Amino acid sequence: MRDDADIVIVGAGSAGCALAARLSEDPGLRVLLVEAGSASLDPWLRIPIGYFKTVGHPRHDWRFETAPDPEMDGRRLPWPRGKGLGGSSLINGMLYLRGHRRDYDQWAELGNPGWDWDSVRPYFERAMHPEGRARASDGRGGPLSVADLPPDSLSDAFIAAAAARGIPGTDDFNGGDNHGAGYLRMTLRNGQRMSSARAYLASARKRPNLRILEGARTLRVLCEGGRARGVEVLHEGRRRLLHASAEVVLCAGAVQSPQLLQLSGIGPAEQLRHHGIAVALDLPGVGANLQDHLQVRPAFRCHGALTLNDIANSRLRGAREFLRYVFTRGGALRNGVYRAGAFLPVEGGADWPDVQVHFGLVSFDRPHQPPHPFSGITLSACLLRPHSRGRIGLASSDPLAAPRIEAGYLSDEADRRLAVAAVHAMREIAGAAPLAGHIAAEHEPGPAVRSDAELLQWVRRRAGSIFHPVGTCAMGPESDPMAVLDARLRVRGIEGLRVVDGSAMPRIVSGNTNAPIIMMAERAADLMREDLGMRA
Repeated sequence: MRDDADIVIVGAGSAGCALAARLSEDPGLRVLLVEAGSASLDPWLRIPIGYFKTVGHPRHDWRFETAPDPEMDGRRLPWPRGKGLGGSSLINGMLYLRGHRRDYDQWAELGNPGWDWDSVRPYFERAMHPEGRARASDGRGGPLSVADLPPDSLSDAFIAAAAARGIPGTDDFNGGDNHGAGYLRMTLRNGQRMSSARAYLASARKRPNLRILEGARTLRVLCEGGRARGVEVLHEGRRRLLHASAEVVLCAGAVQSPQLLQLSGIGPAEQLRHHGIAVALDLPGVGANLQDHLQVRPAFRCHGALTLNDIANSRLRGAREFLRYVFTRGGALRNGVYRAGAFLPVEGGADWPDVQVHFGLVSFDRPHQPPHPFSGITLSACLLRPHSRGRIGLASSDPLAAPRIEAGYLSDEADRRLAVAAVHAMREIAGAAPLAGHIAAEHEPGPAVRSDAELLQWVRRRAGSIFHPVGTCAMGPESDPMAVLDARLRVRGIEGLRVVDGSAMPRIVSGNTNAPIIMMAERAADLMREDLGMRA
């Protein structure tokens, strides 16, 4: 394989796969996609429910952990991040949610023209396969298949109970206003997980101008004369320099993109010097502005319907469902854990919900641990627009060491109030008919935990991430000293270097992040074509 290209893309996750596929549509543009992970034939990567097997697996998951969090009872929280072609879309929950129109209008208001809802919506549409197109929208469509989920009695009961508590029903969370309760949509095709690699690279990788280098750990960006010239990687035990004649694009995610910039001497100067790294550019916003959706998960014992707990705890049921999936691509293994959901205002206005509920036909202590040994369901509440902020920093100058993740959960009083209010809201839904008729008892936090102070302490002990970190290389106007990127996703102060992934979000979106990150890559492809003098 040659060690040069026009565009070198680091990271074959949701953004990297989409960007590489779109840019390589021009046969005159040489694109090199670099991925630290390797291809795998593990069947659980295709089976939708398989993330119970792949999350935490060292071949598929970077297995990051946060630093001890002072507001979370001093705990270290697991932060799964996908490894291999497809990145986190290999191990995520596959929910297709775009967020709220005001999320993107806010991005534009913060000084990022072209990122308002009306501007980004066509890129959501461009990504989607025509068969899964969101409700008669326009656009030519793309490779990402999105499927509706079949109804079930417990999810129906949840939606009806939400309506009884004033949350209207909806059949589309993706039209710009996500307020309501209803069934979710998932990135599936023919009953199998639709990772970004499967969607975008299956045909694109046959192009002679797209090369993919797997098993290559990027160590740093090569900068010379104020310009990115390529990257240094560790591949098959030796170091290689991969040269980019036009641009280097980091698509390594909100954890590793800022880490790579810092290892390359781009970041807060004082921190870089502390680790003995020569400062190429003092950019204080690199690693700052970390935002994530904290997940608060009340769990309930239930009866009257089959849950995933029942299937997991019975060899006979488990074998039956496995065979059903193998022969029909249907059944419980075809559908994810969270099949219905709701967006609701708890402390804010109805025009911009501040809590998301994932309704799951399963209950467990931690996402990668076995389900409880009883029939159980979960109402998982996410704090959609946290005020708390964290930081990604270096633990050492060793490029193979994991970065230091300071999540900063609940460091803002407003988030502590909202977390407690969200538990009250979940209890109200669980106590409403017809869902209440299926609930035998509240397992967590439990009926003895009643006061706001007790609930907050339970949140500190038991809440966790739902794995949506963003914001650590945020785009913003030149007047913002913490902005890492401009509105075209170019790193300020270094030519030929961009970041295209969730780290570029100035504010987290009100929903799951996979679809928005793919949208960002679709738009970035057009921005890059324009900047390279090509027709978008």
